[in-house]
Amino acid sequence: MVAPIQTLGELRRQSPHPRSVKEEIRNNLLRKLSANETLFPGIIGYDETVVPQLVNAILSKHNFILLGLRGQAKSRILRGLVDLLDAQVPVVPGCEIHDDPRAPLCASCRARVAREGDSLALGWLPRESRYVEKLATPDVTIADMVGDIDPIRAAQAGLNLADELTMHYGLLPRANRGIFAINELPDLAGKIQVGLFNILQEGDVQIKGYPIRLRLDVLLVFTANPEDYTARGKIITPLKDRIGSEIRTHYPSTRHHAMAITSQEAWTDRGALKTEIPSYVREVIEEVAFQARADRKVDKRSGVSQRLPISTLELVVSNAERRALLNRETLVVPRVTDIYAALPSITGKFELEYEGELRGAEQVARDLIKSAVGGIFSGIFEGADTRTVVEWFDLGGSLPLGDSAPAEDVVARAASVQGLRELAERAGAKPGTPAPVVASAIDFVLEGLYAQRKISRTEDRGYTAAEATPRRPSRREEAAALDESLPFPGGKKKYYN
Repeated sequence: MVAPIQTLGELRRQSPHPRSVKEEIRNNLLRKLSANETLFPGIIGYDETVVPQLVNAILSKHNFILLGLRGQAKSRILRGLVDLLDAQVPVVPGCEIHDDPRAPLCASCRARVAREGDSLALGWLPRESRYVEKLATPDVTIADMVGDIDPIRAAQAGLNLADELTMHYGLLPRANRGIFAINELPDLAGKIQVGLFNILQEGDVQIKGYPIRLRLDVLLVFTANPEDYTARGKIITPLKDRIGSEIRTHYPSTRHHAMAITSQEAWTDRGALKTEIPSYVREVIEEVAFQARADRKVDKRSGVSQRLPISTLELVVSNAERRALLNRETLVVPRVTDIYAALPSITGKFELEYEGELRGAEQVARDLIKSAVGGIFSGIFEGADTRTVVEWFDLGGSLPLGDSAPAEDVVARAASVQGLRELAERAGAKPGTPAPVVASAIDFVLEGLYAQRKISRTEDRGYTAAEATPRRPSRREEAAALDESLPFPGGKKKYYN
């Protein structure tokens, strides 16, 4: 390993011209592209949409903003930009704004470089310390972002308040030679946004009437929810004009991408007990999110975060883990009915329209689960003959199965239902598979038939024959019933044309 350069003289001989942050990130990106390396590890589903636009923005040395609803990996993308920085860069030791010793900004560093010259000992700043992130809130001040005059420092040093050495630096100057990320930009007050674009474009800012010149070297990146432009604030036009690229993010476009994201993020390895999650359980959980994003009772403006399936899967596994511990089973296999135990997670992940508010968040969530089960069941059992099972229930059969029923008990009770075991095999419960896997497949078949209204289910998980759908009366019958219900003077009916 090559020893780092120790003095300013060595640095000047080896690399006399400093690079800007945007040039540094651009060069490292070009190297990764040439080597065909993964640019943003853990970001799934953006390879053909968002990532190419990010690459173009970086190659153009643009400041950029990511626009998207909640839970679309905006902050994760920004934090991934750190990997495009050099492993470490030389700095003037002790400088608050990480000055490059070859071109220092602050007065104290300029004086130190002039005094010590090539013998100046260097400090080295790692890439992790070159990323600064701030959540924008209405109470953020210009002092927080840019800095403020420190009268105590001025008094102790005997300096005039207009002297640059009296300044206490804010977050933006401390991000010099790095990346400064602002989340939820519309929440930032307009006058603060003015200060941001002024210091970036002109290199100066006025603090309490004193002009401060800071030619900062920084990549400025933002995130925002496009619906917040009018709901909570807006991006002022001069700042928006100076943002080079506006990149739209989106939710996973396919269930395959969504399942990959959830598998990556959800905590499902519970240590002591082995966990096996059937693919149809994962698919149903993802389909709940897809159904919610399309449901008219759910507010589209707030979105349905990818955190919904992530936290739902974790609760589903926890419910299955609890059942396994109660029944002394060594294998944890979630069932479709476990998704109903995750209602506390689902109801907190979406906002409702007026129609949804009337129905209630929990009932809306139950409807979404039932619809998702029906959709996945139809895909897996397309062309399968379910009449034998349905007829068994139509002939008076009933199958009581509780939420915490042991796997062996579920398999034993289901053996009396003709054709049920064969359908479970189609869901993955092949002969010889462990009882918890078979029980989960049986549960899926029953829930699928219930979702398709072929059988009925009570709240205590008892499955019975489907209730007959009452025939809707004709218009003539409805009119006759209305006539009978209306009171008329003298007992005579009066018709209006």
